[in-house]
Amino acid sequence: MAPQFEPLKNDLILRTARGEKVERPPMWVMRQAGRYLPEYHEAKGSHDFFECCRSPEIASTLTLQPIERFEGLIDAAIIFSDILVIPQAMGMEVIMVDKKGPHFPEPLQGPDDKQYQEVMEREVDVKESLDYVYKAITLTRQKLAGRVPLIGFCGAPWTLLCYMVEGGGTKLFIQSKTWVFKHGEESKALLQKIAELCVEYLALQVQAGAQMLQVFDSWAGELSPTSFKTFSLPYLTYIADNVPKRLAELGLESVPMTVFAKGAWYALEDLCKTSYNTIGLDWLHDPADAYKIARKYGKVLQGNADPGVLYGGREAITTVVKEMVTGFGGGKQGWIANLGHGITPFVKPDDLKFFFEEIHRLAASSQAAGNEASEEPSARDLAMRGEPSKNLLHGI
Repeated sequence: MAPQFEPLKNDLILRTARGEKVERPPMWVMRQAGRYLPEYHEAKGSHDFFECCRSPEIASTLTLQPIERFEGLIDAAIIFSDILVIPQAMGMEVIMVDKKGPHFPEPLQGPDDKQYQEVMEREVDVKESLDYVYKAITLTRQKLAGRVPLIGFCGAPWTLLCYMVEGGGTKLFIQSKTWVFKHGEESKALLQKIAELCVEYLALQVQAGAQMLQVFDSWAGELSPTSFKTFSLPYLTYIADNVPKRLAELGLESVPMTVFAKGAWYALEDLCKTSYNTIGLDWLHDPADAYKIARKYGKVLQGNADPGVLYGGREAITTVVKEMVTGFGGGKQGWIANLGHGITPFVKPDDLKFFFEEIHRLAASSQAAGNEASEEPSARDLAMRGEPSKNLLHGI
């Protein structure tokens, strides 16, 4: 039996993602549930990161913390989980090393690696192996009680391949580049397998209660434009095209989908041509320039403040928010306010709160100014009243 949830009270982000005109820009931030919050450390306790992901109770508690702290300021929750659950479901061991990050004790060495053959041949049941994620989503939806929508997510195939062959985070991407340039066909086979698992995983998240989805291609910027079109874009496109088909097979309606290809500034137009509703931007994009491109394709943008501005004080935050509000058309259509990547460590929660408040304030000011301008009588209106227009009076 499908889980039952309370009616949604705030659907602003869903309406925006579907391209509708809205009363104000919706907002949330990547990694909004996490270590910058003191309550995160209290709830996490002595559990390691993946233990928290595997506990529906802890994961749901962590997901809700920013919703409760910033009540009325943010318009979506994102499930507390990790992109590396897919490699774990594929049979690879991943551990979280304190102060270092995720680590694969045995990364994929090459196509002749026995583990590569096992990964490619294994029949992966993401329904069973990632059941804890779906339970966390259902429990979180119930706890949210309709306050805001819940976002589900996965890592993109290229980014997951990088982790699987590098063994963790890296600055050099030696193994990743060796794979794609030396073992191109084997890389494509692995990328396709990951993409197929992502489709099923995302669809089951919707079945569990997710109301919006995001695909994180965190390492997209490590690819050249040509390599991106070969080793990332086809698999991002596959996910966008096939999740709605899988949802239909499950008797479910489609939900809005976002793609975030960090660093791939050159690919904005290509991404706008995909089936994703929303294109996430990092801070390398100029808001106004990106907005022109996106509107040409009827796409919504998400982003894109540099997370580092949250260290810079309130004046700096106001300046960046102003640029976003102006560049993204005032926020009445086509923009979900966010950072250009996840919140970084040691951010003060009050500075993030100020960021949210400034988006509310400056978007409202922009819209009020727009309304005032729109109330100015047009030349046609004045002519009908028998009055000269200001433009004619000024000789314009």
